[in-house]
Amino acid sequence: MARYSPPAALSYSFGPGPITPAVKWIIWANIAVYIVCFVAPSLRPYLGLIPEAVIERRWIWQPVTYMFVHYGFTHILFNMLGIWMFGVQLERRWGTPFFVRYYAVTGIGAALTTMIVGLLPFAVTAATYSSSTGGASGALFGILLAFAIYYPDRPILVFMLFPVPAKYFVMIIGAIAFLSAAGGEPSVAHAAHLGGMVFGYLYLKGGGGGLTAEMKYRYVKWKMNRLRRKFDVYSGGRSDWDRKVH
Repeated sequence: MARYSPPAALSYSFGPGPITPAVKWIIWANIAVYIVCFVAPSLRPYLGLIPEAVIERRWIWQPVTYMFVHYGFTHILFNMLGIWMFGVQLERRWGTPFFVRYYAVTGIGAALTTMIVGLLPFAVTAATYSSSTGGASGALFGILLAFAIYYPDRPILVFMLFPVPAKYFVMIIGAIAFLSAAGGEPSVAHAAHLGGMVFGYLYLKGGGGGLTAEMKYRYVKWKMNRLRRKFDVYSGGRSDWDRKVH
């Protein structure tokens, strides 16, 4: 006679467990810069990201330093919580060197996206060119994207109440960021959020070998498709001898 054992109850745990090295130092670095800027707020314009300053004054350090500049306690609190909750599992999976590279790529990619948006000739993006952007949100959104790719069905508690699979959660926040950026909402750097996700996706698609490999692959593929259309070349199937070749 077969024995029946009741199914285990579904349970949720807060946080990913013990903190990993890179996540720990990222959090401590952000806290240190936050304290320094709190004591000396005049440093924020030099460390935050202002596209105008990077392009015209050559303050080329800003696409890196802006990731550690936060403009309020809740700003840094939620960013650091997100990096801890989702970054720890990714660092365990990838290892510390790859995680650090990925974090840098997504953060700097978010900065480049913000600068590009600031250069666009539209009224809704004009303010971005001279506005200061700060925070780890761009890199955090890149981390969220990677988490959804590797753990698509892992439940995420929205507002600490509703469990939503990670893949749908990222789709929702990505759509919100896109619509908010298109609407020109000035209070949040939505373009940076999108940039972090896009650069993270391209980096992972390139096998971690960097964006150059992925961009080169896309260019070669586009070039080959152009040549096929130009010379009317089709792979496979029977030849059509009545077709003209130019």
